[in-house]
Amino acid sequence: MTTASATRQRDTPFELLRKCITILLTKDSPEPLPATYEAIYRACQSVVTISANGEGLYDRLKIELERCLTRLVEELMNSPGQRGASMNVDGENHGSVEWLGQFVQICQWFEDQIVLLRSLLTYLDQVYVVATPGLLSVKDLAYSIFASNTFENWRIVERWQAGVKDWLSWERRVRLDHELRLYIPALVSHLVSHRQYANFEAYYIDITQEFYKADSEQHAETMKADPRDFFRHVRRRIEEEDQRSKDVLLAGSLAPVRVVVEKSLLEGRLDWISTTVGPYMEVNDLDSLSSMYKLFSRVGALKVLCAAFKGYMLTSVKTIVTDEVLDDDMVGRLLQLKASADVAIYGAFYDTKPSGGPSSASLSKAGTTSSTTQVPNKEFIYALSDAFTTGFKARRNKPAEMIAKYLDKAMRKGQGTSSDSAFEKILDDALALYRFTDDKDVFRTFYHRALAKRLLLEKSASDDFEKAMLKKLKENYDPEFGMGEEMFKDLALSKEMMRDYHSKLPWDSFGQSLSVVVLQRSAWPFIARDKTIDLPLDMQDELTRYAGYYKQRHSGHTLSWDHALGTATLKARFKAGTKDLSVSLYQGVVLLLFNEAEELKYDEILEATRLDETELKRTLQSLACGKKRVLKKVPMGREVENGDVFRFNADFDDPHPKVHINSIQAKVSPEESKRTQVSIEGDRKLSLDAAIVRIMKAKKEMTYEKLKAATIDAVKNHFVPQVDVIKKRVDALVENEYLERSKRDKNVFLYVA
Repeated sequence: MTTASATRQRDTPFELLRKCITILLTKDSPEPLPATYEAIYRACQSVVTISANGEGLYDRLKIELERCLTRLVEELMNSPGQRGASMNVDGENHGSVEWLGQFVQICQWFEDQIVLLRSLLTYLDQVYVVATPGLLSVKDLAYSIFASNTFENWRIVERWQAGVKDWLSWERRVRLDHELRLYIPALVSHLVSHRQYANFEAYYIDITQEFYKADSEQHAETMKADPRDFFRHVRRRIEEEDQRSKDVLLAGSLAPVRVVVEKSLLEGRLDWISTTVGPYMEVNDLDSLSSMYKLFSRVGALKVLCAAFKGYMLTSVKTIVTDEVLDDDMVGRLLQLKASADVAIYGAFYDTKPSGGPSSASLSKAGTTSSTTQVPNKEFIYALSDAFTTGFKARRNKPAEMIAKYLDKAMRKGQGTSSDSAFEKILDDALALYRFTDDKDVFRTFYHRALAKRLLLEKSASDDFEKAMLKKLKENYDPEFGMGEEMFKDLALSKEMMRDYHSKLPWDSFGQSLSVVVLQRSAWPFIARDKTIDLPLDMQDELTRYAGYYKQRHSGHTLSWDHALGTATLKARFKAGTKDLSVSLYQGVVLLLFNEAEELKYDEILEATRLDETELKRTLQSLACGKKRVLKKVPMGREVENGDVFRFNADFDDPHPKVHINSIQAKVSPEESKRTQVSIEGDRKLSLDAAIVRIMKAKKEMTYEKLKAATIDAVKNHFVPQVDVIKKRVDALVENEYLERSKRDKNVFLYVA
């Protein structure tokens, strides 16, 4: 029999267990266990159930655990890796990170030993501990003593915190994965096992906040010239930190870490960063805008971003509206701006929500991803609308006028190769701008005038689109657009009347080439002209004959002629051959003068036509200074002066047999725009007068403030009046004795019956 065997026989079960516990809790112990696992297990059973000495075994276990932890702590404190040791060339302390490796190794060793002890001391756990209230299980006892000696030991805590901080600082500074990073997830795993992760997370968040506050200060200073650089830096930092958190932390830590990263980087800089909205909008950088939206949303600063978006849009709209040099491009630029804003709202400033419905719910239960919907943020939609509405006020009346002119060009040009739906979208986009203007009456007036010219000059590309547009305007915007329907009725009746007139003339009569459009003055937006043009005698005679025919059919009606929108086709003989010239009636009358003379002075043409000088100069300019010059002007130049001389240009050599010379009368001249604006202002005064009288007639007595509010409300569907204009109209009505001031309160007005 060997000495060891003799010793085992002499050892009592309790003594055997004591030796085994000592050996198992001694790290790198050279002494093997004195018995097999089965023998140790039975010895525990004997001590606890037969000898009833569970208390003694439990106390011995506590003593050995305390001794074990004393040795482990001493080993950790004496190991290399303290702060300041093992410095690399960059001044980073890798020793502290290496120490984490040893700490992790000790944690792993201790946990493994406790797993073994727990199985060997099963009877202690399941019989004695269970039967004794207030005692911890073998594992809980071991972990409790381990925690009190390590995680509650300020020297150990300082060491592992130093290692974590040095690792994090290196990765965040160098922006690469540390070669010893694998220690961190292992450390996290042990901390979770010992229920110490919350302390680790709190420390991790604290040093993260400290680092990124300093990082934000540093980069905000170095990048102060361009906030976009800083925002790109912030995005990269957040992405890096997100990935690091996913790699080493628990899933529950991702959100709080991200919150502190974003808050530390952005605090005090949100207004500055939001100034990048404009530059990103200008280059359609949806990726950056979307990232900014999500970031500002997470930090609860969407109001700041929305205000920046609105500010950029308002400034952009005002810039376009007040740029008088590019008035002709105003609507096109506004449409482009709104399109880019819509793209940003629907492509960047949106929230993602579940689509809903039974199908998505069933998909989710089946374990697949349910479908989602992108919902644009309504605050940004409202901000866009407010920006356009306020921006249009920067130049009163003009946006409404230019929208009407833009639609006029579109209706003249037609859809071309575009589909019906594509062309309709072009028109609808322009009408979307119309919603933003307060000057609805301005739009209506200019649209009616342009429509009238298109119809009379047969310049509209499609009657169907014209009628569809009128219907849309009447039903969705303003019932007064129904006036356009009367225009189409007049044209249809006029065509029928001309067919009847021509049927009564000989086939070779000069009157067969006459076309007259009879208009109801109430349906057409033209003012009767006091002065027009003297027509050649044969033309005037034909008009007189038609007037006689018309009076026979409509004895109670009176015709007054307006030649401003008349057209004519002339046959002209040039050296290059005979050509048909399509011209305005004014142009035609001037050209016919050259049948009697090869050269005419400006004054001679003026005397022969008796045309308004402004109109005459425009007409001569179109004939002698444009691209198609059928007259020569002496001296040459772009402007027509009173002393100029004009000659028929026999050398005109346009290659086409039919030549159209742009009709000045077909365009809206600056003078005509001014006259229209003056007319609109006059109509507004009448509307205000009527509204004020109507309100006062119903109320009898009102304060000025209430009267002002009621007046604005009464006319708001047509225009928004300026307050000073309302005051002037009230004063005018007092002067004309429609209203009177109360004798007891000058701020109260009374209706005069």
